[in-house]
Amino acid sequence: MRKVVLITGVLGGIGSLMAETFKAKGYFVVGLDINNNILNNSDLFIKFDLNQYCINKEYRIEMNKVFEEKVPNLNVLINNAAVQILGKIDEIKFEDWTMTLNVNLTAPFLLSQLFLNKLANTKGCIINISSIHQQLTKKRFISYATSKAALVGLTKSMSVDLQGKVRVNSISPAAIDTPMLHDGFNNDEKKIEELNSVHPLQRIGKPMEVAKLALLLAEDELGFINGANIQIDGGISNVLKDLD
Repeated sequence: MRKVVLITGVLGGIGSLMAETFKAKGYFVVGLDINNNILNNSDLFIKFDLNQYCINKEYRIEMNKVFEEKVPNLNVLINNAAVQILGKIDEIKFEDWTMTLNVNLTAPFLLSQLFLNKLANTKGCIINISSIHQQLTKKRFISYATSKAALVGLTKSMSVDLQGKVRVNSISPAAIDTPMLHDGFNNDEKKIEELNSVHPLQRIGKPMEVAKLALLLAEDELGFINGANIQIDGGISNVLKDLD
C-alpha cells in the first residue's frame, strides 16, 4: 500500500516541490490549498481555507466529513501553508493578527488533532514548516515571527505529548526562492541579489532543498529525530553584520 502524505499550501513555492518530491518517492499526495489550480502535483487536490476552518464551525464540520471520506489513511502530515502580513506593531490590524495565528498556528494544531488516530495507526509523523523568523527576525514581521516561534513551541510540546504514537518535527527555512519571498521584497531584484550576497553560501535556498529535507524527516531511516527544529539557512544565522 502506498504511503499517504497530506500537504497544506500545496500550490506554493515550497508546497509544490514537496508534492513533486514525495510523489517521486511513491507517496500518494493529498494537496490542500486555498487557491484552485488543476495544474498541481497532487494525486488528490482539495480546495481548503485554513482560516475558515478555524473560525467557522459549520465549515470545519463540513471539511472534516470530506477528510474522513477522502483520506482514510495517513502517514505524513505537513503543515506548510502560511500567510505573511507585514506591518509594525502599531499598524497590524486585529483581523490580520488573528488570521496569521489561525493559518500559521491554530490550523496546524487542529489538523494534527483531526488526523492523530490515522497517524498513530501508521506510526506516522507530523512536519511543521516554521521559519528562521522563529528565532531571528526583523522589523514589520511581528505577527509572522510570533506565529512561527509558537509553531516551533507547538512542535516540541506535541512531540512530548504524543510519545510513542506520532513523531513531530519542524523545519525552519531562511530565505527560500519563492513568490512569498519576492513579494516581501516588493519584487525588487536588486534586493534579492543583496540577499544572496549576505549568506555565507552566497545564495538563498531552493524550495527543492526544503522538500528533500521534509522527505528525509518523514522516512523511517531517521526515525530517532523527534521534537527537533531543523534550520536550513545557508549559514545566515551565524552572521553578525558589522556597521558600514
